[in-house]
Amino acid sequence: MTLEVKISKKLIPYKSAYKFLKKRVDSLKKQKGKDLLWILEHPLTFTGGIRSEKNEILDKRIKIIETNRGGKITLHNPGQKIVYFVLNLNNKKKDVKNLVKNVETSIVEFLKIYKIKSYTDKENVGVWVKGKKIAAIGIRVSQWIAYHGCSININNNLKPYKKIIPCGLNNNKVTSVEKESKKKLLNIDITLKKIFIKNLKNI
Repeated sequence: MTLEVKISKKLIPYKSAYKFLKKRVDSLKKQKGKDLLWILEHPLTFTGGIRSEKNEILDKRIKIIETNRGGKITLHNPGQKIVYFVLNLNNKKKDVKNLVKNVETSIVEFLKIYKIKSYTDKENVGVWVKGKKIAAIGIRVSQWIAYHGCSININNNLKPYKKIIPCGLNNNKVTSVEKESKKKLLNIDITLKKIFIKNLKNI
């Protein structure tokens, strides 16, 4: 896999990130450019996927950015790691379930480093710890170009989840690495990079 890897240290506005992803998607559709893996954080942002519903907005004052990813309404904020990708499945397995499985596997593997026992759920995409969601996944596929990615709660403020019904769940059912582990949070970007590069080779 020819993969470009980006790690952003500054907060990237959601709309700016989406424009960048979409531009890469358009390039890959024309068989130009490389696949992309991008690790970053967003400022406080609420986004809605294609299955979002208005009754999931509890605080009507917040602004929801509509997206074309899968899933429902969710939160992004500092301390939550976003792992975006743009992958051309035309020269790989055209198997979206396999892609999701590899993303989930990568997250579970990352959490093991922090001695967090996590698991996946066939009924609900994402990664869970003791009945609480610690990572969300939202993917879009167009002409077999897969993009968007996943979010992992590391040490972000979970209180804004109270303003929504995140991913269609009770908003008390979210957690973070900081809440579930006593280990120091070190080299997160590099660790995520290594794990995702390794597992994305299997798609």
